[in-house]
Amino acid sequence: MSTPRHRVPQGTDGLREEPGTAYGTDTLTVSPSSPDQASPDAQFPKALVPIDERTGAAKAIRFGLSKVFPDHWSFLLGEIAMYSMVICLITGTFLTLWFVPSMGHVVYDGSFVPLKGIAMSEAYASTLHISFEIKGGLLIRQLHHWAALFFIVGIALHAARVFFTGAFRKPREINWVIGVVLSLLACIEGFAGYSLPDDLLSGTGIRAMNGFMMSAPVIGTWMTFFVFGGEFPGDLIITRLYIAHVLLIPAILVGLFVAHLAFIVIQKHTQYPGPGRTNNNVVGFPVMPVYAAKAGGFFFVVFGITALVSALVQINPVWAFGPYDSSQVTAGSQPDFYMWFSDGALRLLPGWLEFTLWGTTWSMNIFLGSLLLLPLVWTIMGLYPFIENWVTGDRREHHLLQRPRNAPVRTAIGMAAISMYVVLALACINDILAIKLHMSINDLTHTFRISFFVLPVVVFFLVKRLCLSLQQHDREKVLHGHETGRVVRTPEGRFFEVHAPMDEYERWPLVDYETPVPLGLRTGPDVDEHGVRRPAGLAEGLRDKLSHFFYKDAITPVTPAELAAAHVHAEHEALDTPEVAAAITQHGESVSDVPGADPSGYAGDDPVGAGQHR
Repeated sequence: MSTPRHRVPQGTDGLREEPGTAYGTDTLTVSPSSPDQASPDAQFPKALVPIDERTGAAKAIRFGLSKVFPDHWSFLLGEIAMYSMVICLITGTFLTLWFVPSMGHVVYDGSFVPLKGIAMSEAYASTLHISFEIKGGLLIRQLHHWAALFFIVGIALHAARVFFTGAFRKPREINWVIGVVLSLLACIEGFAGYSLPDDLLSGTGIRAMNGFMMSAPVIGTWMTFFVFGGEFPGDLIITRLYIAHVLLIPAILVGLFVAHLAFIVIQKHTQYPGPGRTNNNVVGFPVMPVYAAKAGGFFFVVFGITALVSALVQINPVWAFGPYDSSQVTAGSQPDFYMWFSDGALRLLPGWLEFTLWGTTWSMNIFLGSLLLLPLVWTIMGLYPFIENWVTGDRREHHLLQRPRNAPVRTAIGMAAISMYVVLALACINDILAIKLHMSINDLTHTFRISFFVLPVVVFFLVKRLCLSLQQHDREKVLHGHETGRVVRTPEGRFFEVHAPMDEYERWPLVDYETPVPLGLRTGPDVDEHGVRRPAGLAEGLRDKLSHFFYKDAITPVTPAELAAAHVHAEHEALDTPEVAAAITQHGESVSDVPGADPSGYAGDDPVGAGQHR
């Protein structure tokens, strides 16, 4: 049995999609604003009726076109990633027409005079050919590279939005894991892409990859021979990277993107708290015509900005680096930004981590910063929703997002992780910083090593206290209203500022959140028949402590009783001091307009009440 979803018009274009009494149906009941909207069948184009008669697709198409999506600027971050991927696919198709993925040796005889007569690989020669001899080739190359960077930036910002607002909670854990895998594949795809031109800079990156694999204990040599087809550099790595970059990884990326979007449609989109928004509905715009028009327009905005940046800002000038030569390394070379943290970790790890044991050299200073760090970061990211679920004991479904300040521990954890990335990213350019700042590279390295352990702790506690302070500020605003900046002087010489009460729509998001209690306080002690507390196991004890760590500091939202008490207190204060009431009335205020007063009372749809009983 399934749930009919009712779309209730909200203003001109806004809709509220909410479930009916049954569960799981795809039918839609539309509250028409005009006779033309009275029947859902009337919205299905007549030209597609023959297709429906042969495929039965009308129901699925109508469901998709009628799907309601909420409207908020932060939801555009994921669209930036998706549109950037589309740009990469379009420009990449153009580049494959002329790129030659071969390490065969040729002598360059193209139009770029400084490299004439230089021996190089066919891959590098074809890259120069695209850049200088194909009309628009250099622009397309740069458009492809910038779109790839925007793609990864979009994924990172989208992941941050999902993390800090709690959008990964049940039932979206699987979709979060899909997004984490997408981000990992995007980084691998980017590395494979900028390695293809076979210039000195990209070759240095491949050489670093070879060193990473060689550092793996026991199997490092075999891994290198398997990937490179023999000793480094061999003559197969460009061809193999090309296959991965053009065929294998894009196919997986597209498949995961489709699955990611399918989960959003199936599970419905999350939304921010607000009047009329609950776990059981979605307030926003339908796909057709509003959302489709906005999404289509935004695609061209992203495309236009990417094209403008590509035309004005040079990136990866391979002709300046020259062809790859294993005896040379580009001075001051760094990878693209998404690999900075790994390169920085390699520069910070001490040399004494390399040692000889059982006749074998163990290069832990390389292994820990590359082959261990990379999978560890993405594994922790993928497991975080399940870790938080286990710690908090929260088994409910969540379709309303949280303000980051209302989840202070999670927000602090996220910001601490970002601070760790920043330290490693700065360590990646420690040589450049030493030159530009006229400092010792050893001093910088020691500073970054200390900062890597100290800064996240400092950031965690500062961000947590900031979130709690913001919650307390919201609480005071709800109770006392806004500061108007109007100072009133009473006849007896007293001064006070008149506060303006918040309306229910402004107050709603400030009180519509929960403050769970730690598990130990929620369930009480586990005792036997004699009243003796049973000893908790190691896992349960750890869980209780982590739950206490998550929830011990909390600012509870204002309850209806507290708000009513604030109103009564303000009214009594005005009545007890007639000169105050007279001064307020003289300045155009009523007694109920004093701090926190709400003349509307507590109707059934009051957001404070709804926020506490959702």
